[in-house]
Amino acid sequence: MFGLSLRDPHVYGSIAAAVVCIGALTTWLVMRRRPSAEEIERERRAQLVRTGRIMDGTILDITELESPGEPEHPREIRFILYKYEIGGVVYECSQEVTALRDFVNPSELRLSFPCSVRYDIHRPENSIVVAENWSGLRTTADSVLARPVQKQRKPQASAPVQ
Repeated sequence: MFGLSLRDPHVYGSIAAAVVCIGALTTWLVMRRRPSAEEIERERRAQLVRTGRIMDGTILDITELESPGEPEHPREIRFILYKYEIGGVVYECSQEVTALRDFVNPSELRLSFPCSVRYDIHRPENSIVVAENWSGLRTTADSVLARPVQKQRKPQASAPVQ
């Protein structure tokens, strides 16, 4: 007959191994490094740059912060508010760009200008207009092709008919 007893050395060994495993797991859960909010946002932008689709949008508004202590950055943009349309649904989103101030020039940003938006096809509300290695901001409205202006010809004087 097979029976287990608390006096058996195998039971002591199994209990000790279980306690060590639970202790190690608890220590790892408590001591592990969790990503910061900046790291999570940077990874979200990188994922959208890698896999996101590009759509035309429009810049609606910008929120600026005055930074009097820094002469090289007299104006700093905090948020960019933009909109885009997918499948008849208009999305209005904003992106915080304080961490991307080296990639956004406030003097070149114009309201109501077109921009390119990268969005997630499974969650269209997840979108960006600027990242570390990609920018959908346009500095001119020349990206829309315009018809060239045709020069008018001067009527030539015809010779009198005899």
